[in-house]
Amino acid sequence: MKHLLNLLAAIALLVWGTHLVRTGILRVFGANLRDVLAHSISNRYTAALSGIGVTALVQSSTATALIVSAFVGQGLIALPAALAVMLGADIGTSLMAVVFSFDLSWLSPLFIFIGVVLFISRQSTSVGRFGRILIGLGLMLLALRLVTASTEILTQSPAVKALLGTLTSDLLLEITMGAVLAVVSYSSLAIVLLTATLAASGVIPLDVALGLVLGANLGSGLLAVLTTMKSTVEVRQVPMGNFVFKVLGILIAAPLVGLWLRHVRPYLGDNAATAVVMFHLSFNLMVAVLFIGITQVVARWVQAWLPKPDKTLASGRPHHLDPSALSTPSLAISCAAREALHQADIVETMMLGMLKVIKDNDLALAEHLRKLDDTVDELYSAIKYYLTKISREALGEEESRRWTDIISFTINMEQIGDIIERVLLDIEDKKIKKGRNFSEAGMAEICELHARLVDNLRLGMSVFLNGTVRDAQKLLEEKARFRDLEREYAATHLGRLSDNTVQSIETSSLHIDLISDLKRINSHICSIAYPILDSAGALAPSRLRQSALIDDASA
Repeated sequence: MKHLLNLLAAIALLVWGTHLVRTGILRVFGANLRDVLAHSISNRYTAALSGIGVTALVQSSTATALIVSAFVGQGLIALPAALAVMLGADIGTSLMAVVFSFDLSWLSPLFIFIGVVLFISRQSTSVGRFGRILIGLGLMLLALRLVTASTEILTQSPAVKALLGTLTSDLLLEITMGAVLAVVSYSSLAIVLLTATLAASGVIPLDVALGLVLGANLGSGLLAVLTTMKSTVEVRQVPMGNFVFKVLGILIAAPLVGLWLRHVRPYLGDNAATAVVMFHLSFNLMVAVLFIGITQVVARWVQAWLPKPDKTLASGRPHHLDPSALSTPSLAISCAAREALHQADIVETMMLGMLKVIKDNDLALAEHLRKLDDTVDELYSAIKYYLTKISREALGEEESRRWTDIISFTINMEQIGDIIERVLLDIEDKKIKKGRNFSEAGMAEICELHARLVDNLRLGMSVFLNGTVRDAQKLLEEKARFRDLEREYAATHLGRLSDNTVQSIETSSLHIDLISDLKRINSHICSIAYPILDSAGALAPSRLRQSALIDDASA
């Protein structure tokens, strides 16, 4: 019983070590890995090579699948290119299994010692996170040694020998068992390494081990499908396509296991562990070679099975807040930023519709636009909740600043939506229902302010997206111009009142309130520029900061 518990503990340690390495690398190199993938999709072959490199580093094809899926969901990568990346990703995990099959146990104490020192001394920095990676690698190597030691003792037991003698090869059962273990452990790499170790110790026959390896590959594909089940359709398409490759590959490879044992096995020496990991590599190489030419076809299949929903039917729902991306903080930040822009798009729709309501006295449109404010509020809450689930400790300085910028941006959009809703209510009560109209000159002034407001909103969205200092400075300059125009138009309105213009007299209160509300909206838009200029050191410490605070307080 003691030795069985030691074996189970060693297996758990192997799974945990794999988890530490995966999460550590994603936290340290997450943004760089995303850049590598994003810039390596010019064709299916370079995409596959990038998948090999990234996954060999991350040690998890599932993690790569989640990153690539998020890219597809954001429209950054086409589905066929993403599927090519996944074919390379599976080869990457196979290569790491080959590396870990060598006797590297002597590195275990070194990795753990250095890793612990770095992690404790510099925990909240990139150096500390790199220490976490070393700890994970050390634990994986230690776990493999412990598995070997435990199995050697267990196989000496008469009861275990009798049990092993009853084992018969049932390929379907072995595939099913391997898939279940991969899903439960969240790591097909850990299961392949465990299977190789058990085969080398004589605990399981080699043919059984190969069946478990096929199952582990199937399980890794199924795991990505299950992980993204609650995500958008675009995100779910990549894991589904990769799962199709896995299924087709197993259907081809399963009948050939016997031939592989007879004709290939003799060239690999007597070490069963080497045979297992080389079979794993051979399987994924075969799948990549056979299917890289039909990624377009499989992409069409998947898009037919999982069609994109009509965006107009669910425009208020978050489109980019992928829960599976939360394990990669840098990727999650990108998802939140895109959702913030979706929120801004709805605010722009409200803003454009507001002028139509003013001109055409359209009550139905006004009611529709006011309902859109509820959507803006819901998106704000969803983005805020999503950001709270991102680990701030795992964010670098730049990403942490981006986290704050997104929160600030969504708050401004939410407040703009509230102001527009209030403006629409005033228009309904004070203009449409009372049958009043603005004077021709007053309407021209409102249209001028509105046009500037829309332009500034689009400029603000660009500043938020790109962080360009020159555009941020331009946005801040527009704030001063807008304030001057508001004062000028307020004065000209008073001039029309002194001339006893009937329309101006009837709508005087509404006119003054409206141009004041437009100025408030513009102040919220221009607030987007402050964090950009501040981080770049381009915000003057005296005059600009003070004027910004004064304007915001008065707004």
